[in-house]
Amino acid sequence: MTAAFVDLGALLGQYGYLAVAVLVLVEDFGVPAPGETVLILASIAAHAGRLNILAVAAIAFVAAVAGDNIGFAIGHFGGRPLLHRFGRYVLLTPRRLDRAERFMLRHGGKVVVIARFVEGLRQANGLLAGVTGMRWRRFLAFNMIGAAAWVGVWAALGYLAGGHLPAIEHLITRYQLYLLGAAVLAVAGFAGWRVLRARRRRR
Repeated sequence: MTAAFVDLGALLGQYGYLAVAVLVLVEDFGVPAPGETVLILASIAAHAGRLNILAVAAIAFVAAVAGDNIGFAIGHFGGRPLLHRFGRYVLLTPRRLDRAERFMLRHGGKVVVIARFVEGLRQANGLLAGVTGMRWRRFLAFNMIGAAAWVGVWAALGYLAGGHLPAIEHLITRYQLYLLGAAVLAVAGFAGWRVLRARRRRR
């Protein structure tokens, strides 16, 4: 395991359910925090008998819904000026905000559900819904559906993975160089695509 996982595991071991609640909550209104990771680790701990999986899932669900609603309130009452001023701290630049806002207006509630599983969008989900003027009741309904799906998927996967940790760690150790190479190629390919796209726009 990496040092980050070890540190997060120690935090989870010390604070248990409170760590799950706080990290999932703050991640969901824009604070860079490992909410998804702590949910998975808590589910693995539940498989080992250190936590209760139903309690982990229930706490994560409530924290996720509450966090997104705090984000919604910030976006709704603070509006675009607030996000233009502080959005860079959650990687939400004005250009990204414009694109995300158009996407949110076009697809509405579906985005609230899907955004749960997309890094970056998950943290900005409530903020964007508030800024774009989505009705709170509509947002709440889709947000609860998305939170239930997100918690269900990662809690189940974490719980099931808990019984196969030695095999998973062995595979990661054995193939980490291949995975690193694949990641480098993916980044290089993406960078090349962006360069070609920029040249075509200039022409």
